[in-house]
Amino acid sequence: MSPAPRRVQDIDPQRLALLNAGAAQTSTLTECLAVDFAALMRSAVPEVGDDALASIGAIAGTGISKRMALAAGLIRGRLGDGAVTRLQQHQSDTVRGWACFVIGANPALTLEQRLEAIRPLADDPHFGVREWAWMAVRPHLAADLKAAITLLGRWTASPSDRLRRFASEATRPRGVWCSHIPTLKDNPEMALIILEPLNADPSRYVQDFVGNWLNDAAKDRPDWVRDLCASWQRKQDSAATARICKRALRSID
Repeated sequence: MSPAPRRVQDIDPQRLALLNAGAAQTSTLTECLAVDFAALMRSAVPEVGDDALASIGAIAGTGISKRMALAAGLIRGRLGDGAVTRLQQHQSDTVRGWACFVIGANPALTLEQRLEAIRPLADDPHFGVREWAWMAVRPHLAADLKAAITLLGRWTASPSDRLRRFASEATRPRGVWCSHIPTLKDNPEMALIILEPLNADPSRYVQDFVGNWLNDAAKDRPDWVRDLCASWQRKQDSAATARICKRALRSID
């Protein structure tokens, strides 16, 4: 098997045509970045109209997060919030990603309703959709942080490691490709109802992101992270906890 293309221009044209037609899912970040949103929108939701297609085509060189949000806004503006059901059932992971941002843009949803709406997308089999899911709702989580942490604390008991991971990743103090949450940088202990149930999680997927959460916190509260990891390891003599703590402390120990 040939190695995955590292550059957009190296993607096989036939493969790219399938992605742009919504007939295949991306398999790498490079492919995610290569998708022509205007072509995909024309295929998946042609009724948005030529003006919407022109708008999304005009920003082809913009960062992908901005393009995802704009695409969702154009679709929502023309098809309404009911488009979510259709989008989240589409074969294309990019189209399902648009569904995430339609949910994020709906002002009528309460925080609890928004999290319930995003839940199937947070549990999507595709890595990209899972990233768009937390990015799309993170501003709402940050705006009502105490309620968000309480609600997501319940997700830590889910049998799905994808949902358990979402609870930690969506609330990281710093995170990747997103705005920081200053309150959690200063007071990471607020999130203990999410972190504590995951401190010996059997899934390496979850372990990685709990470790990343704590590594974020260590940049501002290193002593707190050291103390928490020491406490966990005294209580939990497990390989999972040791792995989480090693990842958490990688920048300070």
